[in-house]
Amino acid sequence: MIKEILELIGITLIPGLELRASIPYGILQTELHWFTIFFICVIVNIILGVIIYFLLDKVVHLFFFWKWFHKLYHKIVERSQKKIQKYVDKYGTIGLALFIGIPLPGSGVYTGALGAYVLGFGYRRFIIASTIGVLIAGVLVTAIMLSGNGLFNFLVKV
Repeated sequence: MIKEILELIGITLIPGLELRASIPYGILQTELHWFTIFFICVIVNIILGVIIYFLLDKVVHLFFFWKWFHKLYHKIVERSQKKIQKYVDKYGTIGLALFIGIPLPGSGVYTGALGAYVLGFGYRRFIIASTIGVLIAGVLVTAIMLSGNGLFNFLVKV
């Protein structure tokens, strides 16, 4: 059981995968109850967002003395800003929450934290948006997996 929980945490921490991959993995590959999987993945993803935002705000500037890092950072920042700007302009904090909550590639807590940092969200606004977004993503992914798990097992004899 501890090994399975650590695997869920590890998958949730991977950029681009997050709980969008850890919840399906947990439901399909572990013996844990779906609510336990949901709870673990959502809590880890919420904490991850807070840590990423903190690191962006306090630590990233220490690495700007490397030109390659500075160039890479600005390339990533500009791409994230373009993706998230339209949601934030139209919907504010809820827009950021929706961006984080859409379980599609390129959205999630990593990109949301970077976008929020670039757009000047405060800690409180980001934490609220991130928590709501992670809950939306968690509920959507879990609902899809629970409704599709029986169909998946019927079609693919695992």
